[in-house]
Parts: sequence; structure tokens; C-alpha cells
Amino acid sequence: MVRDGYFYGLALLAVAAIVWFTTHISVLTAVPVLLAVFFLWFFRNPSRKIPVGEGLIVSPGDGKVEEADWIETTSGTRLRVTIFLSVFDVHVNRVPVGGTVTLVEHREGLFLNAMRPDSAVHNEQTLITIDAGSYSVSFKQIAGLLARRIVCNLKTGDHVERGQLMGLIKFGSRVDVLMPAEVELRVKVGQRVKGGSSVLAAMPTGKK
Repeated sequence: MVRDGYFYGLALLAVAAIVWFTTHISVLTAVPVLLAVFFLWFFRNPSRKIPVGEGLIVSPGDGKVEEADWIETTSGTRLRVTIFLSVFDVHVNRVPVGGTVTLVEHREGLFLNAMRPDSAVHNEQTLITIDAGSYSVSFKQIAGLLARRIVCNLKTGDHVERGQLMGLIKFGSRVDVLMPAEVELRVKVGQRVKGGSSVLAAMPTGKK
């Protein structure tokens, strides 16, 4: 479990204790207790088996693949995979590839429903780019309708490993992953993926 879970959980249990000792009303006491249980569950951080192999790009988060399309960017054609995280999914995020962090850019924005295509442009988000050596991978943590805080523990110059924990998005949200155009896509729209363990794509043989 990440630290936020303990913070919310213990705070609500303290509230439950105060309510019980001041009112002795079980129904009122049960509300903060149930909320504490929910937050302890929500901020869970299950262990994951990280795939081993050259050129593998793993999912940065748990959720459902909503889009997998080749798009045009200022850097040329890229494969973009969009993953939607519901309130019931694990919300800790992981690094999709090993390498050196070359960009960490946070941008203020709106809190539109993360299912909307324009949320990738207008919503609050953090963009991270990782230089994996012979190629680079970028991914966005995008806030949603309920998500009001993005946590990113990376900074420019950090060396990271594939599957490494790097932050979280609180409550419903999405992550977008931008990969080289020549990758071999390993997932399909509608598929559920797990952060750090599900392979989204792989670089062609001979590229690390």
C-alpha cells in the first residue's frame, strides 16, 4: 500500500473513534470506518512480476485499453495506447521502459471525464519521456472527472527500470503511452492490463 492509504485510513479511523466516544451511535461510527476500509483498499500496491526481455514496453497502469492507434505528432508518427483507470482499479503507476528520464512536464488543466478524447489535451496532466537508448517512450498521467491530484516522483535525469513505481493518480483517470511507430502491438482495444506486468508492445528484433 502507498503512504496515502495509511494517511486517509488512519485519519478516518480516528474520526470513527471520536464519533463513537461522543455519540455511541453505531450507524454514525460505521460511516468513517467503511470509508477507511475503502481508502486502504483503493491505495493498494500489489506486487507485480516485471517481464524480462529486450525492447518490451509495459503498461504504466491498471485498466482497460480504450484506444490503440498510430497518430501524427511533432516528432513524427507514434503509436498511442490509451488506458482508462476506473475507481476500482489499482491507481499506482509504473515506468513502461528502463532508461533515463529526459522530460517531466506538469500542466494545469480541466477535469473532464477521462473517457472523452479531448481530455488528453485539456485535462490536468503530467508528461514523462524516457530515453531507452535507441528509442524513446513518452507517457501521460491524465486527471479525470474525479481525479484531482497527480503524483509523479520522477525528475529529469533519473535513471529508471522497467516496471519501477513512479507515482499515482487519485481516483478515476487515464494514462496514454506514446511509442515508436515501428513497435509490434501486443494488446487490443477492450483488453484489461496490469501496470508493470502487461506488455503493451515490443520493439522489432534487434532493437533494445
